[in-house]
Amino acid sequence: MISVIIPALNEAKTIRQVIQHVKRTPQVSEIIVVDDQSMDDTVSHALDEGVRVITSPQRGKGGSMREGLMIANNDIIIYIDADIANYPADMLLRLASPIMDDEADFVKSYFDRQAGRVTELVAKPLLSILFPDMSHYKQPLSGMIAGKKSLFEKVTFENDYGVDIGILIDMHRNGARVAEVNIGVIENDMQPLMALSKMSREVAKTIFKRAQVNANLETLENINVIQGQMEYALREAAKELKKMVIFDMDNTVLTKSFIHTAAEQFGFKKELVTIITENNNDFIRTKKIAKLLEGKSFGDLIKVVESIPIVEDAAEVIKELKSKGYVCGIISDSYDCITNHVKNMLGMDFSLANVLEFSDSVATGEVKIPSQFLKNDVSFCGHDYCKSNMMNHILLQYDIDARNSIVIGDGENDICMIKQAGIGIAYNASSSLVNMVADVIVDQRSFAPLLEIA
Repeated sequence: MISVIIPALNEAKTIRQVIQHVKRTPQVSEIIVVDDQSMDDTVSHALDEGVRVITSPQRGKGGSMREGLMIANNDIIIYIDADIANYPADMLLRLASPIMDDEADFVKSYFDRQAGRVTELVAKPLLSILFPDMSHYKQPLSGMIAGKKSLFEKVTFENDYGVDIGILIDMHRNGARVAEVNIGVIENDMQPLMALSKMSREVAKTIFKRAQVNANLETLENINVIQGQMEYALREAAKELKKMVIFDMDNTVLTKSFIHTAAEQFGFKKELVTIITENNNDFIRTKKIAKLLEGKSFGDLIKVVESIPIVEDAAEVIKELKSKGYVCGIISDSYDCITNHVKNMLGMDFSLANVLEFSDSVATGEVKIPSQFLKNDVSFCGHDYCKSNMMNHILLQYDIDARNSIVIGDGENDICMIKQAGIGIAYNASSSLVNMVADVIVDQRSFAPLLEIA
């Protein structure tokens, strides 16, 4: 069977059509959408189609491709773009057939149209000089590819426009049998000149790096204009939503703690207990706990969180809350790669947490604490580090008054948020102090009582 991986960044307009196209191929048993931290409705549209969705911990197509590969279950992998709504009906079989028939290990696509400007002016000329035995490929920058999982695991996924040419060169150098197939007519939008310039340099950089002729090529700065525009548009649209529900994650949405479950599965339970009991400073404790995750891959961490049961009616209740106009999200002192995954599984609107750092999708043991957690001029409390500061931040982003918010949490680190909210809910509280400050106490593993309040 085949796994289809779809990296996606702000592709809400086309993602459902792409997924529906994939579903029409019976040989596909797994569809994985890897969200690249989209600012539009890409995630919610993909979840509506019932496919698996993960959010990459770092932006970039290469990282998304690698992380999708980590959790894929089949031996044949197909990557397709999320922004093309008119794929030919038999495209996936055209890509997979040479592999299923044992005629190739890796398949590159080409289309019935003129290759793009970067292909003709940059990629092909450089390949003809530096890799002359690869100069015959018609469209070496095509992103629709198929291959054996075992071979994809051996390539380096560049995290910019060079990813596709890098994979092709790596496959070629690793001795893979490479085939090129015509997948018909494909229509997509032309890139603006600014993007073409950036793409040209990144494609060239990747080819030079593979050829080892320019190790000192200057690293180019990422241009975040489009991201900034999307964030602005989202903030403007969000002003229409005037109510919010904020969930804690550990022992609330999840029935257990992520880090304690990870400690059990990875064997650092003793070290975790020592850090927690011997460090009262939030910063030091957070830094030391993150160090315990050093060397664990993104896929390893996703397996841990997926092993923890979610409150049974969580998805249903959140869907109902959203239908009533509530913005729903998570504020946690865990890690963004974990909270993003839980957010996706439940169709939430946002997740905010500490940023676990990765290199090539492997945790470095370092963590960044977002400044929004820190004490500031409008802080509700006097704590140097507090989730209520992040609560202020997200309420401001959505232009929602704190009096129109509901907070649900279980621990003492949720107390300030619970006190600040219009309605604070103590959920199976681990401390009597939480119950004391809450407006509502829930002592069952269900979120149904929220619907009686909201």
